[in-house]
Amino acid sequence: MIKMNITRLRQFAAISVAAVLLSACNAPPVETPPYDKFDGVSEKERTEREGLSSVFDVFSRDNKDTTVLVNRYIWSATLQVLDFLPVQSVDPFTGVIVTGYGTPPGGSRSYRATVLVNDPALDARSLNVALQTSNGRAVDAATTRAVEDAILSRARQLRIDDSKR
Repeated sequence: MIKMNITRLRQFAAISVAAVLLSACNAPPVETPPYDKFDGVSEKERTEREGLSSVFDVFSRDNKDTTVLVNRYIWSATLQVLDFLPVQSVDPFTGVIVTGYGTPPGGSRSYRATVLVNDPALDARSLNVALQTSNGRAVDAATTRAVEDAILSRARQLRIDDSKR
């Protein structure tokens, strides 16, 4: 009697499994959309997660091993040309120099600067200078261009001096 119950139990289990498997064959195929890590995320959040939206996002990258190659002549020339400004922070790994307010020799206005050196080439595209007056206003483009030209001229002088050694 026990042997008969085990046999019936096996038959019942086999029929149940077969029924489940066969019922799955009749169902229409369901296409699942590919997984998107931004499902349910607003467009603003999506752009913030996908890429950089400002200069300050360089500091919050997931890959901390990412560095910016910096031209050493532009870097040194920047510190020499803007030596009248007190340096607040320097980061050679990202190419950023931030200064405090200072008055240039022979000048009456105080300025502060933020400089980004973002390329190893000795080229104007490698240098970005932002100047601000003490009242918080941006300096006109001609003054900023003159400072950039002074930095690039000094960088070229440093490279020439270095090649003579």
